[in-house]
Amino acid sequence: MNKNLKPYLLIAPVAILLGTVMIVGISNCITQSLGYFPQIGMNNVTLDYYKEILGEATFLKSLLFSMKTSLISAFISVFIGVVLAYLLCQSKYSKLRIYILNLPIIIPHIIVVILTIFIFSQTGIISRIFYKLGIINDSSDFINLILDKKGIGIILVYLWKGIPYVVLTAYNILRKVSEKLEIVALNLGASKIQSFIYVVLPLAMPSIISSFIILFSFAFGSYEVPFLIGPSTPKVLSVYAYVNYISSDLSKRSFAMVINTILSVISFVLLIIYNKIFNNMYKYKL
Repeated sequence: MNKNLKPYLLIAPVAILLGTVMIVGISNCITQSLGYFPQIGMNNVTLDYYKEILGEATFLKSLLFSMKTSLISAFISVFIGVVLAYLLCQSKYSKLRIYILNLPIIIPHIIVVILTIFIFSQTGIISRIFYKLGIINDSSDFINLILDKKGIGIILVYLWKGIPYVVLTAYNILRKVSEKLEIVALNLGASKIQSFIYVVLPLAMPSIISSFIILFSFAFGSYEVPFLIGPSTPKVLSVYAYVNYISSDLSKRSFAMVINTILSVISFVLLIIYNKIFNNMYKYKL
């Protein structure tokens, strides 16, 4: 057997199975979003569901809410993560620090959600501590971070996972940049801040941007976190699609598929952008 062909033949059965499931799922999603659902008597292809969803105030609010929580969590994660990675590069390497950073990543989101409820809810640990200290008179006086319309609880969960991911991603690149070029910049008269802004950041920017896109894409399409601790209104797009999908009115599944299609298109565009950034990263390889 040809050695170059053998790996492809070995993975062919699984690849064909997964490919078939993916193609069938995408096909059903697109056809149902166009109103073709013969199982319940919908046999006409139409764009009416797209027009209705795109003109619906609830959908637009859900879209803005999803964009807001995803952008804020991704931006804060990248900002704090890059700063922490840079600080780690300035001190002696410690395995303990890396192990601590790995811990939040391996903990599932469901566990983080439960911890967030126990700690930050109006009946949580912090609220009780404030009550014991006399800072608040009742648990209802504590700021509501769970099920709030601003999505603070959702953002906190994403930060728990996002910040360590950015630190681990940016650490190796920043370390190489710091070792090779930052000392030269300092010797030429640049300050620490100037060397970080004008030397370190431009060279690490492809990695930073790709991390931002990954975190934004994950948060934008995430379901379990906003479903458990998100507000009842506005809902994020994934939860809004799920509500339409499980409706007793089966015709609303077309609305759910429209939302899923829009999410898929946005994710596909972000994937293309990420791929271009990933390819450009080789230009900055040190």
